[in-house]
Amino acid sequence: MNWANESSSKDFILLGFTDKPWLQTPLLVLLLISYTVTIFGNVSIMMVCILDPKLHTPMYFFLTNLSILDLCYTTSTVPHMLINICRNKKTISYGGCVAQLIIFLALGATECLLLAVMAFDRYVAICRPLHYIVIMNPSFCLKMIGFSWLTGFSNSVLQSSLTLNMPRCGHQEVDHFFCEVPALLKLSCADTKSIEAELFLFSVLILLIPVTLILISYGFIAQAVLRIRSAEGRRKAFGTCGSHMVVVSLFFGTGIYMYLQPPLSTSKDWGKMVSLFYGIFTPMLNPLIYSLRNKDMKEAFKRVMSIIFFYKK
Repeated sequence: MNWANESSSKDFILLGFTDKPWLQTPLLVLLLISYTVTIFGNVSIMMVCILDPKLHTPMYFFLTNLSILDLCYTTSTVPHMLINICRNKKTISYGGCVAQLIIFLALGATECLLLAVMAFDRYVAICRPLHYIVIMNPSFCLKMIGFSWLTGFSNSVLQSSLTLNMPRCGHQEVDHFFCEVPALLKLSCADTKSIEAELFLFSVLILLIPVTLILISYGFIAQAVLRIRSAEGRRKAFGTCGSHMVVVSLFFGTGIYMYLQPPLSTSKDWGKMVSLFYGIFTPMLNPLIYSLRNKDMKEAFKRVMSIIFFYKK
């Protein structure tokens, strides 16, 4: 790669909000709180989904995978951000930057596809309930998860290769908190228009195709729910989809805002805040949304906690 040929031994400087030192302490506190909640929330969901037999269904299998994704997603960036905030020299090695870029892109793309898979699961459960067990069999669920992970990492390798092949002419200052495509492209000393067009195409495929499939699924779901005569039945059907729709809106809304617009259309500080939201705060909110809005999850938490306390006694 051209970047590696230029100087793979030099560290990159992550500027973040170094021009606003008064933001360092509040940002440190916010990151510590959000990361702690993310770890606790997602580990709790994983534990409950694994330990409670009543949650051994495709829906909660996918939710467990989402929790694993969110946990890895934030861990790829937040620990290093916390370290950098606490020290004067805010750097990251070339290898660390490449690893961070690849992992962040891969997990983000995988989550896009996983959210579409979860929408399809809800479509089958509500629109074709009699065939649910046959369609959403364990083998098919594993294949969809495998496809999501494989596609996510393939997309990451392609986007990372395009980004890292741009010459940077010795530029080392990344105007961001972590290594992300838009920030790294700004280091290039060559014309990036063709690369940006290719990256935009990849972003359209990874973002817009899943969100289109999700909207189609929920369109069929809405039609099926409206045909239910019982108000309780309609409320229960919408309840099973409500948490997922909130998560989809948060994740895709910020992702589309960040990646499907011209690079210079917003201020650099606003772009950093949006990146923090979809990369750090959304994974923190996901377990809260699913646990607070999902009746089955709340009951499962109570059952698991009662078992834990029983064994302690």
